[in-house]
Amino acid sequence: MRFGTLEFSPAVDHPELLAAPTATALADADPSDALVAAIDPGLADTAAFCAHYEISPADGANCVIVQARRGERTWYAACLVRGADRLDVNGAVRRHLDARKLSFAPMDQAVELTGMQVGGITPVGLPADWPILVDESVASHERLIIGSGTRDAKLLVSGAFLASSANAEVLPIALRG
Repeated sequence: MRFGTLEFSPAVDHPELLAAPTATALADADPSDALVAAIDPGLADTAAFCAHYEISPADGANCVIVQARRGERTWYAACLVRGADRLDVNGAVRRHLDARKLSFAPMDQAVELTGMQVGGITPVGLPADWPILVDESVASHERLIIGSGTRDAKLLVSGAFLASSANAEVLPIALRG
C-alpha cells in the first residue's frame, strides 16, 4: 500500500524493521493491522519525515512518554497526539493520571524502559502496565503514521487499532496546532 511516497507492507513480514518489543507485540496481529516501510533514519523526526515523504503532519501520531509523580510513587504513560497537535501535559493528561507532577520522561530513561529508539518510540510493544492515552482525533483517524520502535522505519495503522490496544483510553488530550 502506498502512503505519501512510501510503499508499506505487512509489519509481521518484516520484523527486522521493528524494535524487538514492537515485533513481539505484532507477531500474532492480523497482517492488515500494521504495515511498515523503511525510511532514512536521519528523517525520523516528524517535520523532516513529513516534508521528505510528502505526508501531512495531521496524518501522523506522535507517541510522547510522560513521567507522573504523586508522593513517593512514579509511573509512566504513553500519550498519542496527531503530529499537527501538542499534548496538553499540564492539563488533561496530568488530571487524568491523577499526578501531582507530570513531565516528559527523560529520553535516556524512555529508551531504557521501552527498548525503543529516540524518534521511533511507538505505543505498540510498550510495557504492559503503562496506560496509553489516545487523543480522540487519533482514534478517529483512518490511517496514521507512527513509530516502529526504531528510526529506520514507520508503521501505518488505523486509529481504531491504536484505540483498541491493551491499556488504551481515548480522551481529549491534544491542544490543536
